[in-house]
Amino acid sequence: MSIKKVVVIILILALSVSIYGCKAIDTMKNLFTDEEETDVDIVRSDEDNLEVSSEVELRDTVLYFQDQSGYLIPVKRQIPWEEGIAKAALRNMIDSVALREDIGVIGLEPIIPTGTQIRGMSIDKETGLCKVDFSKEIMNYNSKTEEQNLVKGIVYTLTEFPTINKVQFMIEGKIVDSLKFGTKIGKPLVRKDINLIDTASKGESRVVVYFKNTANGEYEYYVPVTVPTSAPQANILTALQKLFEGPPVDTALYSDIPDGVKLQGVEIKEGIAYVDIYDENDAQVKDQAVFDKMAKNIGLTLSEFEDIIGVEILLDGKTLEEAGIEVEQPETLPVFANEY
Repeated sequence: MSIKKVVVIILILALSVSIYGCKAIDTMKNLFTDEEETDVDIVRSDEDNLEVSSEVELRDTVLYFQDQSGYLIPVKRQIPWEEGIAKAALRNMIDSVALREDIGVIGLEPIIPTGTQIRGMSIDKETGLCKVDFSKEIMNYNSKTEEQNLVKGIVYTLTEFPTINKVQFMIEGKIVDSLKFGTKIGKPLVRKDINLIDTASKGESRVVVYFKNTANGEYEYYVPVTVPTSAPQANILTALQKLFEGPPVDTALYSDIPDGVKLQGVEIKEGIAYVDIYDENDAQVKDQAVFDKMAKNIGLTLSEFEDIIGVEILLDGKTLEEAGIEVEQPETLPVFANEY
């Protein structure tokens, strides 16, 4: 470019600034910048500090992990909403350094081996069948317990979604009859026998009861346990009886039912379970924190029955108000066993 042309451009710029002011400078900047606008919002706080926020819609989703005792643990996590949210849920369960550091704080471990890819997924909305195709890395586990937790954890996670009620496993595009430790996956699988204990007893029926466990004494979590019973059919009374009896002595599990609190009976009216208890030490249920834990433990166990929509605890046949107990009852059944 000649010196004469440069001088002309400088004169034009100087004249523009003198006539239009700073606006001309901003315009020229926009003409020569390489930056593109982003999809984030700039929010100014009351203290004039700037923070960048990018709104992401999060979905409460129940994912399953395993603890150091080998139990499957449901945990509510918030994951970003996207099309194909069921596939996204499984991706959030695949073993990684970041995931191990996150859930390891509360003593949990991933159940889907590292490197596993979800090659495809289809959901038949009419039948509720979900077909999910995994890469060969899904076979990289070391024990029968890990294998069983892998299968059940995936089935339970996917069937948390209302459009899915059964799951067909595929590996590298093919249906296989069984995995290396013998777990059958050749046919569609449904929710069944999570954390089955007392496997030697066949029983007439089985109920799911919620107990508790802890890995480090600092964090504790609820564990859904399948318990055989002598009842011809699974029912609410039997489930509560198993809860109040407590977990088998050969486990490290425990419950939030205080010592000395006994179950006297249960009555169902319009979807509300009226659970009648007796407390050898009235001071226990007068403590709101103790009562809340007990009520949640009872509520989680009752939530396994679809026709139950609420629970009210009675003390020796009386409402808490009639018994002079000033604690608040839960308004609804608990939605999530564990949140982290």
